[in-house]
Amino acid sequence: MDPRHAVLFEPIDIGPKTLPNRFYQVPHASGFGVERPRTQAAFRAIKAEGGWGGVCVDYTSFSLESEEAPAVSALFWDDADAKALGLSAEAIHAHGGLAGIELFHGGAHSENGQSRAIRVAPTQHRSLPIWGGLTKEMDAGDISRIQREWVDAARRARDVGFDIVYLYGAHGYLLSQFFSTHLNQRTDAYGGSLENRGRFWLETLESVRDAVGADCAIATRIPVNGRDGLPGIETDDMLELIRMASPLVDLFDVNVGVWPEDSGTSRYYPEGHERPWTDRVREATDKPVVGVGRYTSADLMAEIVRTRALDIIGAARPAIADPFLPTKIREGRLDEVRECTGSNVCIAREEAYNQVACIQNATAGEEFRRGWHPERFTKALNADRAVLVVGAGPAGMECTVVLGKRGFDAVHLVDAATEIGGRMRWTRQLPTLGDWGRVTDYRAIQLDKLDNVEVITGRHLSVADVLDYGAQIVVVATGSTWRGDGVQPEHADIDGADASLAQVMTPEQVMLEGKRPATGSVVVYDTDGYYVGPGIAEQLAGEGYDVHLVTSFGIVSPLSDESLEGDMLRQHLHDQGITAHRDVVVTAVDQSGVGGTDEFGRPWSLSCTGVVLVTQQRSDDELYRALLADPTGLEEAGIEAVYAIGDAIAPRPISESVFDGHRLAREIDGDDPMRPLPYLRERIAL
Repeated sequence: MDPRHAVLFEPIDIGPKTLPNRFYQVPHASGFGVERPRTQAAFRAIKAEGGWGGVCVDYTSFSLESEEAPAVSALFWDDADAKALGLSAEAIHAHGGLAGIELFHGGAHSENGQSRAIRVAPTQHRSLPIWGGLTKEMDAGDISRIQREWVDAARRARDVGFDIVYLYGAHGYLLSQFFSTHLNQRTDAYGGSLENRGRFWLETLESVRDAVGADCAIATRIPVNGRDGLPGIETDDMLELIRMASPLVDLFDVNVGVWPEDSGTSRYYPEGHERPWTDRVREATDKPVVGVGRYTSADLMAEIVRTRALDIIGAARPAIADPFLPTKIREGRLDEVRECTGSNVCIAREEAYNQVACIQNATAGEEFRRGWHPERFTKALNADRAVLVVGAGPAGMECTVVLGKRGFDAVHLVDAATEIGGRMRWTRQLPTLGDWGRVTDYRAIQLDKLDNVEVITGRHLSVADVLDYGAQIVVVATGSTWRGDGVQPEHADIDGADASLAQVMTPEQVMLEGKRPATGSVVVYDTDGYYVGPGIAEQLAGEGYDVHLVTSFGIVSPLSDESLEGDMLRQHLHDQGITAHRDVVVTAVDQSGVGGTDEFGRPWSLSCTGVVLVTQQRSDDELYRALLADPTGLEEAGIEAVYAIGDAIAPRPISESVFDGHRLAREIDGDDPMRPLPYLRERIAL
């Protein structure tokens, strides 16, 4: 270990508990809740095994009138829920970590999609409309009842082994609603002055501390505001509230007020972006403080702890990307850290599918159901075979790394380009997407460390080359390319679209070949709905073109809303001078411009000197199909199996291509590796 990083491994007392080091996985959603308790436990335990001194489970509802359906929070409504989450506490303890639980009440933010309970909040007219309904203004009975429920839940948490019990007041939930002058318009003892607005929080803290404070550390998570903080919460006010609460709190978990900034995407927020606010908490308390900021740099983390800007480094996304980040720092293996890209795929997957995942770490969320470990690999039963992987994009790189770690005698990764990375070679060059390049950088280091792996670039393999190569197993990972022929999803082909013409381009032509339209205005037509269309638009705008981003969707880049960056992306594009045209279907391209229909089916047209088609991708599967079509040639060449992965099978998001490459390598010694093995499901016995 670098001596400068030793401070990160000093223990620190948190009330009656001692955190073994300064690494802390803060509470965050996984999609597992209490419905999949073993999946939850394995997902958290792997972080404790990897050296995170404190590990928390999901944000956890303790009240029937506060649940998140269709999103999944953990529930803590009764003893059965407590028993289910207690499995996580037990699993975390098995690796020497402290287990934390974040008890929350959503107030006006509660969806209550399943319970159908009436939502409560400090005041009715300031509540958030959900299905056109308002909340009930909390009366004295509601206040005392919720405080009792919080205490009862804290006792249950203690009884099943949790070491740290939270009062969750960040991200706009009930405690924040009381703090806010905008959302709290009460005229009684719980509204008005700062002291009154903090009263509900302080009273609840005191009650929870009296109930379990001798056995558990009492933590609270609250906002310190930020550029887009919750209306009516100012930094100086929050610091004063922290001073008031300091005698009652063992650990302050602090962040900015709005989730899209708190979990800020790397496109718009650098590492440690919350420090202008979180660093100020030291002005208000000497109690331990934990904060987040997508920290992956050991030097920066050590500096923050050494100067006591924060006492503990909090993480959600970096702990998902590399559960063994603390161990790697302690052992001086900094080059092996799987750094978070900040793409927020983890959030998009958890929110949309209730199954957390990671663009960097294919094992995230698969620890229980597939038995995958991010750092351990069994030797393959067919490891004596030589393997040829054709294509060094995300799927091919990941597959090769795992095959190498599974002990194959010889694995060759061959790519026609002069450098590895596949689509990442140009994706990372798009404006704001530099950190996405970590997908390639991490795997390049891993490939270089594996003695049984050889990487060959600048060589295009034909069918004859593959047959003559001498491998017994061939994995085709040749990726995909964007279509330049006008094929688009859900709509008719575009007349006149032909990327061989001077005025028609594909993303690869723009980013890899340098093809550009004539000077003037250019249309980027996006039916993909994620990062490529906006990225190409910004690239061309930066070169001086008058760019029009035309999309068939009702908003620009709807998938970016799932990753918490949609609003920021659209504002950013506006600031770059890019004009957006929404709900437009392009049906024709010619030298004068593009034409089509608007959302009402009316004729629509726009003059331009060129158009970039971000419409639909096509698998580059010619090699795979040709090999399968020649079983005699395969047999004569001694090739026992040919597989395809990633975009060569079906174009998908980068995270899914990485997962596909990882899965095939994990299961390559099975009966039919192209078909995923069944995974464990947690089901109620009938």
